[in-house]
Amino acid sequence: MQFPAPSKTPALRTEQIILFRVSGQLFAVSSGSVQEVRSVDSLAGSATEISAPGLKKVRHIVRRGDKSLFVVNGALHFGLPLTSGLLVFVLRRTRTALLIDGIEKMTTMTRLQALPQAFCNEERNWYRGLTALDQNVVPVVKPEGFLTYEELALLDQTLSPTRASTIAANHSMGSNHDAGE
Repeated sequence: MQFPAPSKTPALRTEQIILFRVSGQLFAVSSGSVQEVRSVDSLAGSATEISAPGLKKVRHIVRRGDKSLFVVNGALHFGLPLTSGLLVFVLRRTRTALLIDGIEKMTTMTRLQALPQAFCNEERNWYRGLTALDQNVVPVVKPEGFLTYEELALLDQTLSPTRASTIAANHSMGSNHDAGE
């Protein structure tokens, strides 16, 4: 009797991630989606305070050439207790910079689980899924999930009319990529 050849176990797909904290909670983001990490102090001179009615999670904008990055306060976005935030992730292929408390470590993720049905509201747009690391379940964020198209439109309206129309034209032409990429 001949037995079938044993099937090869598929190679695990790994991904480098950054574990970070916001208000004491642990989150993960793909390291490939973070263009740079800056201290809040290093952005102080280039950040401008803005006010968008109904959108408290964004209080600052950073201009880089012809691109505006909206700084999203991670604590306010996730509905966590407000902290001062020490670092900012500049996220690739978005117009978002994320204010966080600190980086825990860089590590490798080998498995991304789909979100359970308990995630049934806007948070389904915030997360790619969940991963287990060191006996902890960690949500893996979507870089593009911090600002919706509607929120970006509202933020664009807070800018000067000329600046907002330039940004809107660039966005509609697909130039929603990082400067320098």
